[in-house]
Amino acid sequence: MLPALSLALIPLSAAQAEGEKAVTVEDAKAFIESSEKAIQEIGEEAGRIAWVNANFITYDTNWLNALMSERTTKLYVSLANQTKQFDGLALPPDLARKMKLLKLNLTLPAPENDPAKIKKLAQINTEMETIYGTGKYEIDGEALSLSKLSRIMATSRDYDKLLEVWKGWRTVSPPMKDMYAEMVGIANQGSSELGFKDTGSMWRSKYDMDPDDFRQDVDRLWGEVKPLYDSLHCYVRGKLVDHYGADKVPADGPIPAHLLGNMWAQSWGNIYPLVAAEGDDQGYDLTKLLEEQNYTPLKMVQTAEGFFTSLGFDPLPETFYERSLITEPRDRDVQCHASAWNVDGKEDLRIKMCTEVTGEDFNTVHHELGHNFYQRAYNHQSPMYQDDPNDGFHEAIGDMVSLSITPKYLKQIGLLPLDASEEVNTNILMAQALDKIAFLPFGLLVDQWRWKVFNGELTPDTYNEGWWELREKYQGVAAPVERAADAFDPGAKYHIPNNVPYTRYFLAHIFQFQFYREACRIAGWEGPLAACSIYGNKEVGKKFNAMLETGSALPWQDSLEAFTGSREADATAILEYFAPLKAYLDEQNKGKSCGW
Repeated sequence: MLPALSLALIPLSAAQAEGEKAVTVEDAKAFIESSEKAIQEIGEEAGRIAWVNANFITYDTNWLNALMSERTTKLYVSLANQTKQFDGLALPPDLARKMKLLKLNLTLPAPENDPAKIKKLAQINTEMETIYGTGKYEIDGEALSLSKLSRIMATSRDYDKLLEVWKGWRTVSPPMKDMYAEMVGIANQGSSELGFKDTGSMWRSKYDMDPDDFRQDVDRLWGEVKPLYDSLHCYVRGKLVDHYGADKVPADGPIPAHLLGNMWAQSWGNIYPLVAAEGDDQGYDLTKLLEEQNYTPLKMVQTAEGFFTSLGFDPLPETFYERSLITEPRDRDVQCHASAWNVDGKEDLRIKMCTEVTGEDFNTVHHELGHNFYQRAYNHQSPMYQDDPNDGFHEAIGDMVSLSITPKYLKQIGLLPLDASEEVNTNILMAQALDKIAFLPFGLLVDQWRWKVFNGELTPDTYNEGWWELREKYQGVAAPVERAADAFDPGAKYHIPNNVPYTRYFLAHIFQFQFYREACRIAGWEGPLAACSIYGNKEVGKKFNAMLETGSALPWQDSLEAFTGSREADATAILEYFAPLKAYLDEQNKGKSCGW
C-alpha cells in the first residue's frame, strides 16, 4: 500500500501565496505537474481498494472503500478549486485543456472546506453501492441475487412469475432514497463552488461544447432515431398482445415493463422467440453454438481477446487472466455488474464479470475487452489524458466490436460451419434491434431523470413519479403495478446508486455504428453494412488504434474526425444498418394503432 497522500503535495503557487504578483504560465505548469503526480499515486491505491471491495464485499472492505473515496474526493475537490487561481490567464492549449479536465474530473464534488460533508458523501456512496451489490430477494425459500433474478426475467414467460421477480428486486432500493437526496444536496453545493448551476450542468459541461448545445445535440440524435424505435415498439407490443392477451398488454398503450426480458426493460433480446419474423429463421442460436462446442467462460474471454489480436493489437498480459474475476464465486458476495479495469494506469488490466455461457455474455465479453484495449492504448499518455475524450467513446469501442459478431465472423472462428449462410436476414437484424434500438430511449432518459433531480425539478416526493413519467414518455413502458409511496425504482438500476453518468451509453449506441461503418469502409467491405466483419483486418486495427491512443488529449470532435472524417455524432449509420428491418416493421405495422 502507498503511504497516505497529503494534500500539502499540491500547494498554491508561491506568487499566489505571497500575494505579491499575479500567477504565471510557469506557475500553472508546476501546478499541473504536481497535480498529475498526485492523481497517479492516489489512483492506483484507490483502484486496488475498489477492486477488492467489488470482489469481497464485507464490512471492512466497505470501510476501506469509503475512506479511500473520502480521500480521493478531498484531493479532486481541492485540485478543482485551485484551478480557479488561473482563471483568465492565457495558457498554451495543452495546459488549458488539462486545467479544464482537472476542474471536471469529479462526478460528485463536495464542498471544499466542509470535511464532514466530504466524509458523509463518501459514506453514502459506499452504503448505496453495498445495498445494491448485496441485494437479494427470496423466492421459494431461496435468497436470489440479481444475476439469478435476471436469469428468470430472461427465460420465463410466465406473467405472474415475471411480476413477482420484477417487484422483488425493487424491494432492494427504497432504503437508498433518503441517502440519495442527501447526496444530491452535497454534490450540488460542491458543483456550485466550482461555478456550475448544479451537478447536472457540470456533467453536461464535459463534452467540449456548451452544455445547452450538448443537450440540444442529444435531442437532435434522439429525433433522428425515434421513428425506428417507434416502429419496433409497435411491432413488439403487437406480438406481446398476441402472447399474453389484451387484458394484460394494452394494444394502444405503454408496454408493462416486466414483459420485455430484462430487469429494466432496457434491452429486449431475450424475448426474441416471441417476436421473430415468421418464415425467416435467424439461422443460428449463439448460446446453443457455444454450448455445443463446449465453450467455457474462460474460452469466451480468450476468443474475444483473439478478435483484438487479429486486428494487430498486442495480447493481454498474463496477469489479466491471473487477476480477473470471470465467473461468479460461490463463497462470497461480489458486484456482478460487468466492468473493465486498469488498476495501475499501466498494464494491470482486468475484467470483473459473472460470465455465463450465453450469446449475450459472449457479446458482453467482447465489449468489456474493448475497454481494456482502449485503456492500454492510451496508457502512455499523461494521467490527465488517460481517458476517452467523450465518455460515449469508451462504451462505443466494445460495442463496435460486438457488431462484428456476424455469421461471417462466427464462421471465421469456427462457431458456424463453413457452409453456413453469411446472409444477414430480417431476424438477425431483429435480434440486433431488440438490443441496440430498444436501448436508445432508456440510454437517454436515465440522465434526463438525474438532471431533473439535480436542478430541483424533481424532489424526493416525486422521484419515482418523475422516473415513470420519463419511462413512458421515451420508452413507452409502464410499471406493471401501482408503485408504493416509498418506492425508489431508479435505485434498482446499478448506475444510479453507483453514480455512473448514463448519457454515455446513448451516445455510444450512435458512435458504435459510425465507427463500424468507417471500419468496414477501410476494410473494403461492399455488401450490406450489417453483414460486415472486420476480424483479421490489420489496416482497420492500425487506424483504429491511432484514434484510441490519443486518449483525451484532443477534443472528441478532433478524434472522431481523424477516424471517420466527420466532426459530428451522426445517426445515419445506425439508420443505414437497420434500413431493411425498418421497411419490414412498417409493413407489419400497417393498420395498427402505433404510439402510446
